Amino acid sequence: MRLNRQFTTFVLAGTLVCVPGFASSRPPNGAQESPEGSAAKQDMKNAGHETKNAVKDAAHGTKEGTKKAYHSTKRGTKKAWHKTKNTVKGGAEGAKEGAQQPQ
Repeated sequence: MRLNRQFTTFVLAGTLVCVPGFASSRPPNGAQESPEGSAAKQDMKNAGHETKNAVKDAAHGTKEGTKKAYHSTKRGTKKAWHKTKNTVKGGAEGAKEGAQQPQ
């Protein structure tokens, strides 16, 4: 029992000795940040800007792809409409000729 009490006392004494040292190494709320803190802050800003630029690039690619798909569909629809119109017109003219000249 005595050994347990001595160990607890030793741990408590060590904690009381070390805690003020850790507390004094931290700057107060109004103090300037350390160089490591400002570097970390700048790293976070850079990461935010890089993310913003990546999103812009992705959105630009989506916009261009959508425009290309729209215009391709529009051209294909016009082409099909013209082909259908010409085929129907040719078929109607052929039917008229066939009706006028029985075989």
